Amino acid sequence: MDDVIAIAEPQAKPAATYVNVLYERLGAVARISHNRPAQRNAENTPLLDEMDAALREAIADPLVRVIVIAGVGDHFSAGHDLKEAMSDRSLYTVEQRWEYEATRYYGYSLRIWDCPKPTIAQVQGACVGGAFMVANMCDLVVASDEAYFSDPVCQTLAAAAVEVLVHPWVMGLRTAKEFLYTGERMPAAEAHRIGMVNRVTPRAELEAETLALAEKIARTPPFALQVLKRSLNRTADIQGFRNALSAHFDTHQVTHVTDETRRIREDGAGAAISRGRN
Repeated sequence: MDDVIAIAEPQAKPAATYVNVLYERLGAVARISHNRPAQRNAENTPLLDEMDAALREAIADPLVRVIVIAGVGDHFSAGHDLKEAMSDRSLYTVEQRWEYEATRYYGYSLRIWDCPKPTIAQVQGACVGGAFMVANMCDLVVASDEAYFSDPVCQTLAAAAVEVLVHPWVMGLRTAKEFLYTGERMPAAEAHRIGMVNRVTPRAELEAETLALAEKIARTPPFALQVLKRSLNRTADIQGFRNALSAHFDTHQVTHVTDETRRIREDGAGAAISRGRN
């Protein structure tokens, strides 16, 4: 986090209009939801840009004390929009890809981590790849009992995990290795058992459970909570959290230009998506 503590503005700004995310003010809680349910909430460029803008709006709003990141429909998110990536960025140079991912994957994710207000991921259905890192940059995770987590990109795309290697920090080193090496899905119950998820609830109760938790946190004095979050995040930084994530991001870029990834691109997005689902 920045060393200067942000001071809330005296008046709330009017809400912007979003297409790919749903922004809701629920009392002292702002809920920002992936809103492409027909595409399993796959995170394309417009969605990522809107989500970051909505996050900034919630941070700037002095009436918002807690931020929930969720997904409309059956899934939190299936992760990066692979069809868009292969059609729009398959011919990117190393420099172009680095700039795109440094901003929209790494930078946007770290803004969630550095958010001065408490954040909660509300997860149902699929939470895959890029969505995994979005959810796990939140302070807390509440999941439905049918939710699952997955990062299969090493197997499906020959990429060295997603851009933000938060995995060993939220699930432990050995579990992260198995999770990433195999690409297997982790059900919500197992994610709760290892401490990656705070609460698991029936799907029908997920929204109410998450909102109740957010409202309880919102009653905490906000400045004290902000300072406490900074100290907790600094504890991770002292252990090397930010340096480790930064090092992986740079190393990750190499895997976009290997012969393995070239062959996968030649097979097309459909084949990669099919491998991930299998």
